[in-house]
Amino acid sequence: MATDNYTIRRGVEADLPQVLGLIHELALYERAPEAVTNTLTAMQRDGFGPAPIFGFFVLENEAAEIIGLALFYTAYSTWKGRMLYLEDLVVTEAARRGGLGRLLFDAVVAEARASGAVRLKWQVLNWNEPAIAFYQKLGATIESEWFNGNLDEGQLATYAVAPAASVAVARR
Repeated sequence: MATDNYTIRRGVEADLPQVLGLIHELALYERAPEAVTNTLTAMQRDGFGPAPIFGFFVLENEAAEIIGLALFYTAYSTWKGRMLYLEDLVVTEAARRGGLGRLLFDAVVAEARASGAVRLKWQVLNWNEPAIAFYQKLGATIESEWFNGNLDEGQLATYAVAPAASVAVARR
């Protein structure tokens, strides 16, 4: 598949309905369609409100349909400093294996460089062999020694926060 028939660009708010559709497609591929609880309203607030916390690139075909997404945000490493975190990289199944994922990844690398990031990080499921092979082909290191920690929405709500920590948060 030639990449000449596609446009890669920074995402805008009007893209969010199609972006959310791609997120749902990715969740289906990752065998967790019920796990997506994000909404269009939340994405509008979080990406285009007064304090945006994520950015993204989209890939469009000739019909101006969004067929690819790379969503990222700035993170910080206490050991290394500023980094960019690639939350999701997805290309619709029909458009895969033609170099389009590479275009999206390249845009995120360019964004990391432009922002002064010293590291780009992301996760890949241990069973997703095509994605692992894709990243390894690009020269990336796939780590195996780190486990991911997570508190979901319910766990966050029921976690017993120390009173001193609540006071520290209230003082900001």
